[in-house]
Amino acid sequence: MECLYFSADRCHSCTQMTVPYADQLQAKVDHCATSLAQFPDLQFLPPQASSESGFRNKAKMVISGTTDNPTIGILDADGHGVDLRNCGVCAPELRALFPVIERYIKELKMIPYSVPKRKGELKHVILTLSDTGAVMVRWVLRTKKHFVALRDSLPQFLELLPRYSVVSVNFLPEHKAVLEGEEEIILTRRTTLEFGLNGVPMHLRPQGFFQTNTEIAAALYRQARQWINDANPASVWDLYSGVGGFALHCAEGDRLVQGIETSTESVAAANLAAEELGQENTTFTAMDATEFALTAEQAPDAVVLNPPRRGISAELAQWLNASSVQHLVYSSCNTNSLARDLERLDGFSAKQARVMDMFPQTNHYEVIVRLERIAS
Repeated sequence: MECLYFSADRCHSCTQMTVPYADQLQAKVDHCATSLAQFPDLQFLPPQASSESGFRNKAKMVISGTTDNPTIGILDADGHGVDLRNCGVCAPELRALFPVIERYIKELKMIPYSVPKRKGELKHVILTLSDTGAVMVRWVLRTKKHFVALRDSLPQFLELLPRYSVVSVNFLPEHKAVLEGEEEIILTRRTTLEFGLNGVPMHLRPQGFFQTNTEIAAALYRQARQWINDANPASVWDLYSGVGGFALHCAEGDRLVQGIETSTESVAAANLAAEELGQENTTFTAMDATEFALTAEQAPDAVVLNPPRRGISAELAQWLNASSVQHLVYSSCNTNSLARDLERLDGFSAKQARVMDMFPQTNHYEVIVRLERIAS
């Protein structure tokens, strides 16, 4: 893939842009194998490659410049806008919306926020694309100055978006390096962006988390489902379940599936999907994963772990070792914390791993590992 922004020294977010994709993928496999070399029983399956370009379903764009000439992209070292509306890793459907965003900034006379001056209103626009073609558009404002204009123009705005799209306004009054604030108002009657990965309905609310590469997310869930179905447990926990991707894919027959996630928004979306699937035995609860495990009356047969980059807690690893859990599936975006956690999980043996290239053109990747209880 070639990128004019990279070659023009305007954006270096994709650090591996000049490296042939096959070499990128092999380097990730080699890095993962080296990071997990202390586990002699671990077999590596062929890596899951991604599309080289247009794979990002999410565009988190900083709005800068002026009302009449806004930039849609990132900020340079001095806090000035760098326009990246033709970024090649963004899905084409998202790139097609940037002119619509620019049009509404101009028509509604929205004032882009200036980081150096700490003045202005419109900070970011966050776009997410579903595999159904619908999009979620989130306007991030400093105050409610432009809120009424955005609300009143919604019918005209929706005419320019795909069907079943979601529009919201988020408020970030503080001057700090974050994308969004706590308060969010959804403008559309539809409150969730619907996905249909592998035929499994999933819902994303405005402040929920979804993997940024839909193609690889689908492959990741298929791999976990295959391993869980091969083990055929009667009960499964999906810890750090997010919007329920792993849990919903593992729900089958009379299997009891419990998803645990701290985000109430994600839990609400996951429970909605379970209802649509008719899976009465699949439920989601808003709670800390470690706390849930330590206070549970009974352990499941299998656990899926998909923690943030820091990995799982030492207490959770200790509980898993002492429990009756027989099978683990661990999905990680950080091999350093993964290697540490696999060492902590000394009651289990890591059997198989697969690199899933969630982030082409960078050094980052996802890896999924299957573990089995060591027979006593």
